[in-house]
Amino acid sequence: MSTPEHTEAPLMLYNTLIRDKERFVPSHFPHVGMYVCGPTVYGDAHLGHARPAVTFDLLFRYLKHIGYKVRYVRNITDVGHLEHDADEGEDKIAKKARLEQIEPMEVVQYYLTQYHRVMDALNVLPPSIEPLASGHIMEQIDLTQEILNNGFAYESEGSIYFDVEKYHKTYKYGVLSRRNIEDMMSNTRELDGQGEKRQSIDFALWKKAQPEHIMRWKAPWSIGFPGWHCECTAMGRKYLGETFDIHGGGMDLIFPHHECEIAQAVAAQGKPMVRYWVHNNMVTINGQKMGKSLGNFITLEQFFTGAHELLEQPYDAMTIRFFMLQAHYRSTVDFSNEALQASSKGLERLLDAYLALDSLKAISSKSVDLPSYKELCYEALNDDLNSPVVIAHLFDATKVINTAKAEPGKSLTAEQIESLKELFDTFLFDILGMKKPGSEVSKAHTDAFAGAMELLLQIRAKAKSEKDWATSDKIRDELAKLGFEIKDTKDGAEWKLPGM
Repeated sequence: MSTPEHTEAPLMLYNTLIRDKERFVPSHFPHVGMYVCGPTVYGDAHLGHARPAVTFDLLFRYLKHIGYKVRYVRNITDVGHLEHDADEGEDKIAKKARLEQIEPMEVVQYYLTQYHRVMDALNVLPPSIEPLASGHIMEQIDLTQEILNNGFAYESEGSIYFDVEKYHKTYKYGVLSRRNIEDMMSNTRELDGQGEKRQSIDFALWKKAQPEHIMRWKAPWSIGFPGWHCECTAMGRKYLGETFDIHGGGMDLIFPHHECEIAQAVAAQGKPMVRYWVHNNMVTINGQKMGKSLGNFITLEQFFTGAHELLEQPYDAMTIRFFMLQAHYRSTVDFSNEALQASSKGLERLLDAYLALDSLKAISSKSVDLPSYKELCYEALNDDLNSPVVIAHLFDATKVINTAKAEPGKSLTAEQIESLKELFDTFLFDILGMKKPGSEVSKAHTDAFAGAMELLLQIRAKAKSEKDWATSDKIRDELAKLGFEIKDTKDGAEWKLPGM
């Protein structure tokens, strides 16, 4: 990546806690602690998973670019996330394991491997630490005990529940979601099987495992498993300290997950743990949130292969990433083939312009003045990561490049060409995270390349069979000039390109 540098303007981030943008000032400059809620790994990653991954990859890249030393923690939920957020139903991973008659950790390993594979395709950088909830049971037990000791939780039939009403009397529950506790207490109906709770809005810190529950650990209160909300508070505190800078995730996690995280941290240590709450908006399909629970999702693998009835064609990973970044992270992104096709063409235009810079003939004196694209792009990113505006400036620069290519009278100096290369290198590739042209060869391209070679060798074989030695030798010699090694065997010609 480019050498980190501080920009003159401060970075402004929208903090969900105050419902406004504010200047980002880390607690321990130049170090930044950032925690982002990762996936519950019981199924293939879909477009909805790509949104937070790309959003916080952008933030991670930009923070590092402007000089911060970032510890980025993104958790993996592999226990405790029940089918319904109100502490009922079966553990999502345990249910998958039961249905497929395999071990829960087999489910986790398979889908975690798949998740990493598609994140790599999207050019999402790996986090600094990627802790699993199941690897931090003791930390979650300790957190639960602290909350019990401070009087903000109670035991009921071997399970431990957070006492929301008691907490609210001392602090305030609902500060992030702006929900009114009195309304919640009066409007939330009692749920079947929730008789253990004092109030229906109380949430589980530890659940006693029923006999059929596969995943279980020994705790002071029962053999059971931690509540879903505990893992992020416990692991965030372990790796980033009692107070850290940024906690991110999708807007669907504001309530109950992140609201409960705030309550747990304050109840345990008497003060908030997170300073900036940053949330990305949803991916929608026909105006409805895309998600597994709604059954309306398209997996990333299906996007890459085109194997879904709603897809008109395959879309490569960089098109998906570019599609996400063309919208501000706090805006919804609505899926459509038309939008993805437009993203594909737009990205192709930018990449073609970047490649064209190498073929431009520089002139000695300026014929055109360029805007201060670099400053404009920094200004957009400092304004709450406004990636659509950055992309708009890159498209404007593309027009300049294409004009210089088409009209010699509007050519650029060597300095201007170098400046535009740096612009694309810094913002399109380093910060927005698009892959450079030719940085990897897809299987489709490899197959097409091999097919073209086989066709040439078939033409050569036909020429040899017809004793057309001139054509046969010409094909062999011209391929040799290009670096191909052609070897005639009794089974036909073989080819090899060194390095492939």
